[in-house]
Amino acid sequence: MNTTTVSTALVLRRGRFSARLERRTLVFLAVMIVLVAGLTLLGLCYGAAWASPARVFAALGGAGGGPGVVIREWRLPRVLAGLVFGAALGLAGAIFQNITRNPLGSPDVIGLDAGAYTGALFAITVLSGSSTQLTIGSVLGGVITAAIVYALSLGGGLSGLRLIVIGIAINAMLTALNSWIVLRAELEIAIAAVGWNAGSLNGVGWDDVAIPFGVLAVLFVVLFTKAPALHQAGLGGELAITTGVRWDRLRLVLVLIGVGCTATVTAVAGPIAFIALAAPQIGRRLARTPGIGLLPAALTGAVLLTAADLAAQMLLAPEALPVGVVSTVIGGGYLIWLLTKEVRRR
Repeated sequence: MNTTTVSTALVLRRGRFSARLERRTLVFLAVMIVLVAGLTLLGLCYGAAWASPARVFAALGGAGGGPGVVIREWRLPRVLAGLVFGAALGLAGAIFQNITRNPLGSPDVIGLDAGAYTGALFAITVLSGSSTQLTIGSVLGGVITAAIVYALSLGGGLSGLRLIVIGIAINAMLTALNSWIVLRAELEIAIAAVGWNAGSLNGVGWDDVAIPFGVLAVLFVVLFTKAPALHQAGLGGELAITTGVRWDRLRLVLVLIGVGCTATVTAVAGPIAFIALAAPQIGRRLARTPGIGLLPAALTGAVLLTAADLAAQMLLAPEALPVGVVSTVIGGGYLIWLLTKEVRRR
């Protein structure tokens, strides 16, 4: 067999493999879209009083009287918050896992959630704790934490493992600081702060999500314009530079987008654990993409958070659990599975 024949066979084999991957990805995307639609309808139907799908569609069209108002003003913003915030957390996780090239690279692992919570605690305990102050405090806390982790990781050359280890250390210190702040606060403020720390979509309305949705929409658009360069960077910073990617500048922009997504969600719903950690890896494995894709991560995050919120409402109905409780259980099981798989691989 001559060289030309071998080369042709390799090209054909790669083409068939690529076609199988594309079909698998398309099937995954179709299934996830169906799941999103189904969970959205279920979330609009479920509540203190069950609403039929026909009533839901009538309410969305502006009819339905009192029940229609409940669906449009109470249930719809909560369901949309689950979808949008889940997608934001999934994208934030995909960003940091691409940058660190490590499945443990996640905002809640490297301390960004804890930093955003510190900023929100400052707004609650020192200031009046308004929604604007919570948003600004959360974003500033996340940005400052990211800057500290980033700066400390630069010593000796930035590496993914170094960033994660330093992030875990910063996370531990911030968690201790947050506990101290709560213990020193007045009882009512401490109770509110602890409840907010659990991560919850209970009581989310249009006034709470209008501005965050706009901020996240801008971040999503900017991120997807950087998607091709991000996928090249997933192969490694040095290789990305050889293909024309301005890696240092791109990395800084991506970190700011990831922090913005995390802090925006935290400002409204509190720190919701493990969605950012699990969604990118689950999406990559189900879609069989060669790297950590943004769209699979976003869809998986949206499905995970919406499903977790529905489970939180149903488990102890009529009392609704904070969604962070359910997401922690899901993420803890995922983390155990991931660590077990890594140990077996070694």
